[in-house]
Order: sequence, then C-alpha cells, then structure tokens
Amino acid sequence: MIGKLTGILSDKNPPEVVVDCHGVGYEVNVPMSTFYNLPATGEKVTLVTHFVVREDAQILYGFATLSEREAFRQLIKISGVGPRTALSVLSGMSVTDLSQAITTQEVGRLVKVPGIGKKTAERLLLELKGKLGGDIGGLFAVHTPDAQSDIQQALLALGYSDKEAAAALKSLPVDVGVSEGIKLALKALNK
Repeated sequence: MIGKLTGILSDKNPPEVVVDCHGVGYEVNVPMSTFYNLPATGEKVTLVTHFVVREDAQILYGFATLSEREAFRQLIKISGVGPRTALSVLSGMSVTDLSQAITTQEVGRLVKVPGIGKKTAERLLLELKGKLGGDIGGLFAVHTPDAQSDIQQALLALGYSDKEAAAALKSLPVDVGVSEGIKLALKALNK
C-alpha cells in the first residue's frame, strides 16, 4: 500500500494532481480542502495517501493531513458511501466542521454538501457518532446551547454560509431566545 508521497507537484487539475516522484508521476485525487493548500506546480509537496484497488481501477487519494485521511477512511466504511462521496464531503467541509456536525447531530450541515441527501446524512451521523465527533464533543456541547444551534440552522436554511452564521451568532447575547436571536442575527448580517 502507498501511504505517503513526496515529490514535485507537476500538474494540478481539480480534483486530480500529479506528483512526480523521481520520474514516476502519480495521479492523486484530492479533496478541495487539500487542493487549495497545495504549493505551485514545480514545487515540492508531501501528501498522505489512501490506495483503493477495485476490479476496474487502482486509485490513489491524497490528503494534506492525517486527520483528513482518517476522516476519509471512516467515511468509506459506511455502506453506500464510496470514495467519491467521501471526497465530496471533505471538499465541502473541514474535518473539524464534520466532527462538530457529528457531535451535535446536525443533518442540515451535511445535506448542504453536493451528493449528500437527507438519508445519507442521517446514516453518516449515526455511523460516525463516537468515531469522528467524540474527541471534540465536549468542546462544542458547552459552547453551543440549543437556542444558538437552532438559530444557526435557521440561518443556514436561509442560505447563509457557515462563516456568516457563526459571525452572526458571536454578536448575539448568550441568553437570547430562538425567534429573537434569528431577528438579531438577520439584522447583523444585513449591515
């Protein structure tokens, strides 16, 4: 199995990159989170990898961090979630965001990822609970009361990004109710 590649980045064509390792060019599929952090072509790059052998293909997947690779491996263990879907999840959200969504059981955040429907999102939350979200669960459970979570879900449902929703939540009083919080958040976002 190929666990890591270090070489010269010779081509970038999302989601695939080519890493030249001493004259051998490895085609590697990477999530967009890794792709955006790659150096320019012609520079040295190191990727941790996961090698998939199928009946009709041998595919190498690369990641910038070990946590991304571990999340990918956990995702592909789930029935109905293949490597492409797992890459899509990691392209749509960071490992930290995924862990937070699993810990707080937020289906809405996963459904926003292209290719993930409600049933698949629910299956992901169920099967990954305790495997991916458990290590940081205590951090988010304390800081995200139910009202704040509901306000965030409402903002996401209205089409605001995770960043915009998080920024609006920071400006709210801690003890605000859901309906009042949504009104205040919308006012903050419209400034």
